[in-house]
Amino acid sequence: MSIPFVYHASYSKLALPSTHRFPTTKYHNLYQHALKQHLLFERYRHIPSPISIDMLYGVHCPQYVDQFINGTLDHKVQRRIGFPWSTELVTRTLHAVNGTHLCVELALKHGIAVHLTGGYHHAHYDFGSGFCIFNDLVIAAKSAIESGEVDKVLIFDCDVHQGDGTATLTQGDPNIINCSIHCAKNFPSRKQQSDYDIDLDKGCTDTRYLEHIQQILPYLIRLHQPDLIIYDAGVDIHQDDDLGYFSISNQGILDRDKQVISIAKMHNIPLAAVIGGGYSRSETELTLRHSQLLIAANESWLSTQ
Repeated sequence: MSIPFVYHASYSKLALPSTHRFPTTKYHNLYQHALKQHLLFERYRHIPSPISIDMLYGVHCPQYVDQFINGTLDHKVQRRIGFPWSTELVTRTLHAVNGTHLCVELALKHGIAVHLTGGYHHAHYDFGSGFCIFNDLVIAAKSAIESGEVDKVLIFDCDVHQGDGTATLTQGDPNIINCSIHCAKNFPSRKQQSDYDIDLDKGCTDTRYLEHIQQILPYLIRLHQPDLIIYDAGVDIHQDDDLGYFSISNQGILDRDKQVISIAKMHNIPLAAVIGGGYSRSETELTLRHSQLLIAANESWLSTQ
């Protein structure tokens, strides 16, 4: 067996100005690298269809959903998202959000699955922010619960930025446990209240960071006994990331991903992983950082099959 994964060509087909900070090429680069290095195999690839509008309505304001799709959002609202509107952006968004939903379905069937985008945790009920338009993590979690496949979901968010949209969308929902491990002094400037917020200082090192992962994840599993973990494996924790302020090495990212995957497997909990944030002008370096998740999945999950 190999790791089932989700990828759609639209993920990297977003024309942006050369000065734009969003690394739109990284998804295609990671996909090609993973196939070349035999970290993933094409026959285990799953291609998402566009998400249904009703699923978006189930989490987001219908007016906001319709205005985004039709390109009629207020300029300030569109600007807060961070992307200029285009039909390519709509296509990419609808496929990417459904990709995380598909990733969850695959994880529940196979034990683990990876989505080569996702982690849009800054998307709130009626507005998007920080390159996030619709909150794929919450949509996928709610869908799994409403389908009756699971009773409780843990969203374990290790992106360097707090998942503020996930926090606001899951407040008061006892079936979705949201944990965000992030840099205290980083975007968003106004933090929201997750079920668990682990605020770490700028310059956090591998050792200190991994200690927190090792402590908090088993604790959350014991306390809440989730039936599914949705894992945001953001690599913007890297010491050379353009938008992160931690001092985590490539080895630190690999060790984190191994820890999370191993803990989930040890407790027999399906794990759906999204690659999350990562920002660098060096496409090669960014690909290597994100590929740590795939290396970890092969070493920590498949090696013990």
